Amino acid sequence: MSIPEDEYRVQTDAGPNGQEPSTVNLDLTRQELRRGTRAGDRYVRVVRPYEHLFQRVGPGYLRATEEVSEPKTRFGRILFKLRHILIGQPLPTSAEIHERLTKVKALAIFASDAMSSVAYATEEILFVLILAGTGALGYSVYISLAIGLLLFVVAYSYRQTVFSYPSGGGSYIVSKDNLGVMPGLIAAAALMIDYVLTVSVSVSAGTAALTSAFEVLRPYTVIIALFFVLIMVVGNLRGIRESGNIFALPTYIFIVSLAVLIVVGLFRYFIGLPPVEAVHYAPPPAQDTVSVWLILTAFSAGSVAASGTEAISNGVPAFKPPESKNAATTLTVMAVILGVFFLGISFLASHFNLIPSEETIISQLGRVIFGKSWFYYLVQFSTMAILVLAANTSFADFPRLSSILARDGFMPHQFAFRGDRLAFSYGIVALGIIAGLLIFLFQGDTHLLIPLYAVGVFLAFTMSQAGMVLHHRRVREAGWQRNMIINGFGALLTFIVLAIAIVTKFIHGAWVTVLLIALLVVLFLLVSRHYRAVATQLALQVKGKPMPPPRQVLLVPLGDLNLPSARALSFAHSLSRQVNAIYVTNTPEAAKDLAEKLKEFAPDVKLVVLESPFRSLLDPLLSYIDALHQEDKDVYITVVIPEFVIAHWWERLLHNGTAERLKRALKSRPNVAVVDLPYQLHS
Repeated sequence: MSIPEDEYRVQTDAGPNGQEPSTVNLDLTRQELRRGTRAGDRYVRVVRPYEHLFQRVGPGYLRATEEVSEPKTRFGRILFKLRHILIGQPLPTSAEIHERLTKVKALAIFASDAMSSVAYATEEILFVLILAGTGALGYSVYISLAIGLLLFVVAYSYRQTVFSYPSGGGSYIVSKDNLGVMPGLIAAAALMIDYVLTVSVSVSAGTAALTSAFEVLRPYTVIIALFFVLIMVVGNLRGIRESGNIFALPTYIFIVSLAVLIVVGLFRYFIGLPPVEAVHYAPPPAQDTVSVWLILTAFSAGSVAASGTEAISNGVPAFKPPESKNAATTLTVMAVILGVFFLGISFLASHFNLIPSEETIISQLGRVIFGKSWFYYLVQFSTMAILVLAANTSFADFPRLSSILARDGFMPHQFAFRGDRLAFSYGIVALGIIAGLLIFLFQGDTHLLIPLYAVGVFLAFTMSQAGMVLHHRRVREAGWQRNMIINGFGALLTFIVLAIAIVTKFIHGAWVTVLLIALLVVLFLLVSRHYRAVATQLALQVKGKPMPPPRQVLLVPLGDLNLPSARALSFAHSLSRQVNAIYVTNTPEAAKDLAEKLKEFAPDVKLVVLESPFRSLLDPLLSYIDALHQEDKDVYITVVIPEFVIAHWWERLLHNGTAERLKRALKSRPNVAVVDLPYQLHS
C-alpha cells in the first residue's frame, strides 16, 4: 500500500559506520514505514508530521510536548524566554511527586512564619506592660511562660490534625468536616486574612530590622518592603521546591545566629558579665498599678508567637511520602525551636531591662550581648531575612487553601489552576498584590498591622481545636479522651486570647478584620451560589432517547463578494445546503450589483437584503436574527462571519472593526452560534 508524501515524512539516520543517509523511496507499505525500515545499509525512521508536537501514547491518544506551548511570533518568543528566565522551564504534571519537600526544606518554608514571630512577640508584650511603667516589665517572663503553654497545646492539636486530615486544608477542613460549612468558611476567611497579614507584618518587620541597623534607609521603608514582596512572588512562581532551595539557607542562618545570641546571653547572665554596650532609654512614668486586664492584654498581644503553627497542617500534601509522618516531625521540631527562642528572648529582655522603642528588641539584645560587631550585623540581617521569609509560609499555604476552596466551589475556579512550575499561580499573584496594598496603606508599620493580625489567627485556632474535639468524639481513636481534653483546653485558651484581642484592639483596627471576615464569607457564599446555578442550568437531562437534530439556519453577513466572503460562503455551504447571505445596505443599487455577482458565483445561496435607511449596519441584522427566533424559539442560527486579519496592530485604525462588534453583540443571544472565519493578510 502506497503512503502519500503529505501524510508521512521520512527521517534518515546514519548507519552504524557513520555513512550518510540516502534518499528513501516512499513507496513502502504502511506497516514497514511504521516499523522503521533498513534501506540497504541506511536506517529509515518514519515520523508523522505532528510527531514533534505530540507523543503517541496509544490509539487516538496524543500527549502534547513543550513545543506546543511555544509562541509563534517573535515578540511572543521574547516574552516566553524572559518568563523562563524568571520562573524556570515548565514542568509536566508527572513531575509533581519530585517537587515534594524534604523535612529540611519544609522547615524553611512552612516554619519560617512561626519562628519569625519570636522577633516581635516579646516586643508586643513589653509595649503593653510599659503602660504601667518599667516596674511592670518583669511580668513579661511569666506571661511568656503562659504563652509557651499555649504554643504547646496548639502545636499538639495541629499534630493530630496532620494525621487525621492528610489532604491539607488545616482549620478550614477540620471546621467544615466537624462543625459545618458555615464555620468552615469562617475559619477559611480568618486563615486567608491571616496569610495576607502575615506577608504584610513579616515583610514590614523585616524591613524594620534592616532600618534599625541602617537608619539612613528609614525613609525608603515602603519601597524596600514592596521589593521584598516582589522577590517572594517571583521565587514562589518558580515552584515550592525551588522556593525551598532559594530560601532555606537564610532560614538556617537565622536559627544558628539566634541560638548563638541566646546561648551567649544566658552564659553572660549566669557568670555575671555586664552588657557589652549599654542601652539607655528614658523610662515612661508609671500610669497605674498592674491590673489583671493589663496582664491579659499583654498575653493576647504576645500570643502572636503561636502564629504560623497551623501552616504545616495546611500543606501536608507538599511533603515527600510518608506525608503525615514527615509533616508531624517537622511540626514538632518547629514548635521546640519556637518555644526555646521565644522564652530565651523574653528572659534576656527582662534580665537586661530592655524597653520597647523604635529600635527592635532583637537589635537591642544584639548590642547588649555582642556590641556593634560583625555578629550583631549578622543577627540583624538574618532576622531581617527570616521576617521577610516568613511571608513564604503564606505564599505556600494561601494558594493551596485557595485551590481547596476553588475545588469546593467557594472561590473562582482559576485559583485551582497550576502554572508552568506546578505552583498555584493565581493565588501567589493575588496574595502579593493584596499584601503590597496593605503595606502601602499602612506605610509598613507593624504596630498598626498586628492588631488586624491577632483576630484571624486565633479565630482559626479556636475553630480548629473545637472541630478536633468533635472529631475525637466521633472517631474515638486510641487515646481519644486525652486528646479531646487537650484540644478542649486549647480551644478555651485560644478563645480567651481571641476575645481579649477583639475587645482591646477593636478600636485600633481589629474591627476591620471582623468586618473583612464577614465580607469574605458572604463572597464565598455568592461564588458558591453562582456555580450551583450554572451547574443546574448546564445539567443534561437524559430521557433515555437520543437528542433530535435541531433545525438550523445558516447566515453569512456580506459587505461585498470578495475572497474572505467567498470562503465563508463555501464553508457555510459545506455545513448545510440552505445558506442565506445577509446584506445590509442603505442603497438598493448596491444590493442589485451584489445579487448579480452572487448568482454567478453561488447560485444556491439565497440573498436576503436588509435596507437600513438610518445607515445602521448591526441593528438591522440583530433584529432580523431576533425575528427568526420569534418565529421559532428553538431554531439554531449559525452566523458565519468572514473577517480579514490585518498584519500590523496600527492598521486597525484604518478599519471599522465591524466583525469584532458583531461577534460581541451575538455572544449574548441564545441559540446563536458564531463561526469566525479569518483570512490572514500579508504585510
